[in-house]
Amino acid sequence: MVGPGHGDGIDGVKHSRRPHGNARQARKRPSSHPDRTPGHPDGRDGRGLPMARRWQERWRESPARASGPWRHAGKPLHSRTASHRLAPPADMSALRSPHLYPVVRLFASLLLMAIAGSAMYAAILVLEPAAAEFGTGRGAGSMPYTLFMIGFGVGGVMMGRLSDRFGIVAPALLASLCLPAGLLFAARATELWHFSVSLGVLCGLFGMAATFAPVASDISHWFTARRGLAVGIVISGTYVAGAVWPPVLQHWIDAYGWRATFHGLGVLTLFTMLPLGLVLYRPALIDRSDGSATRSGRRPRPLGFSGRSLQGLLCIAGIGCCVAMAMPQVHVVPLVLDLGFDAAHGARMLALMLGFGVVSRLVSGWLSDRIGGLKTLLLGSALQGLVIFAYLFAGGLATLYVLAVAFGLSQGGIVPSYTMIIRALFPAGEAGWRIGMTMLFTVCGMALGGWLAGALHDLTGDYTASILAALGFNVLNLGIAAWLLARDRRLPAGAVTARAGRDAPGRSVRAGAGSGHR
Repeated sequence: MVGPGHGDGIDGVKHSRRPHGNARQARKRPSSHPDRTPGHPDGRDGRGLPMARRWQERWRESPARASGPWRHAGKPLHSRTASHRLAPPADMSALRSPHLYPVVRLFASLLLMAIAGSAMYAAILVLEPAAAEFGTGRGAGSMPYTLFMIGFGVGGVMMGRLSDRFGIVAPALLASLCLPAGLLFAARATELWHFSVSLGVLCGLFGMAATFAPVASDISHWFTARRGLAVGIVISGTYVAGAVWPPVLQHWIDAYGWRATFHGLGVLTLFTMLPLGLVLYRPALIDRSDGSATRSGRRPRPLGFSGRSLQGLLCIAGIGCCVAMAMPQVHVVPLVLDLGFDAAHGARMLALMLGFGVVSRLVSGWLSDRIGGLKTLLLGSALQGLVIFAYLFAGGLATLYVLAVAFGLSQGGIVPSYTMIIRALFPAGEAGWRIGMTMLFTVCGMALGGWLAGALHDLTGDYTASILAALGFNVLNLGIAAWLLARDRRLPAGAVTARAGRDAPGRSVRAGAGSGHR
């Protein structure tokens, strides 16, 4: 008969304070549970379980796990896709992460991208005065902007790899030093090629390139359920720059000259970008093995493709959407002039496109958190195609203003969708360079689209052929998005699909979100 005061022993066997012989034998007998051993040697707790296993049991019973973005953390490996393999230390770091810092980091990233974008618009606005001072035509005078965009596109891939390896703080600080240096060197240039190299290499390759794709990739590691909205807010920094900097820089150029403007802008960017870059000092905790291999040791096949094939399709889709996007954006002012209206109306329409593009990026980010990146891309591409088609019938001033608003609302969310697709389908540790590669092709698409629309206008005398060509490239993007979405629906749930990045409406389960904020 067991006396009063009985309780749990170190091996979980019930016994009294004065145990009988059977209890003493039970204490010596090994437990039938494979993970239990007598005592607590080598990292085992008081119940004889390994500490890691006890942590898993406590986490599995936690009410926070049942509904939060870590709801898959306690499931067996065979019941989760590759993108759900969250390491316990990373999840615990996410729970300990302060909730305010990711928001501060979000707006610091937005400001960093918006300030760095000043160099791009400075390269545009300086075309006429620099060409006049260096004694060149507009073709040669546009070379600084061309080199800037080439450096911006190629540098996105380089800086993306750098951020994947060392974190965002290294490329952010590099950009905070190189971009102001490029502006200061350009202000003292005595030859056009000096001016072009300063803008192309320092401002483009090592400057703005580090503040676009790498920053968008970095912020995606800090948010879970609202990742799409966070990415949309940060990427809208380029449109914020387009709304703020052109009138400010044009006023400075008219009042003080382009050299003084570049010098002042260089000093301003140095003293603003450097502190913002330091705000990003804290590294995101990324599960580097996330999605890198299946249980058989082979790399996963997202949507049934190899990684290279899917990356290539996304790059082709980026060309298609941005060739179509460039026609209204680049040629809206000449189109308005051809229709007999004042150029000031075209400038206002461009401002409306950029302003409502910010709204589009925020709304599409919110939407991608609920329906996924592929559906958001498909929706944005379809709406953009409808607006481009409507330009074939535009003739009145009011119609052109309505189309400018509609175009801004439709196209702004397309580019951020690629970030969400890449984060859902590829390992988190590869996000930086893959997003940078995709953005490189979107930049190439913008450059090709602007040139192609002008060339077709010169051949035909109007913009009808240009609009039809833009519509054809938009159909290419639409077809790729629809194909990927169809494959996403056909593949089983255990495969690496875009559904892996979305667990339920309004909730996200993201690969490698080491420091999450919801």
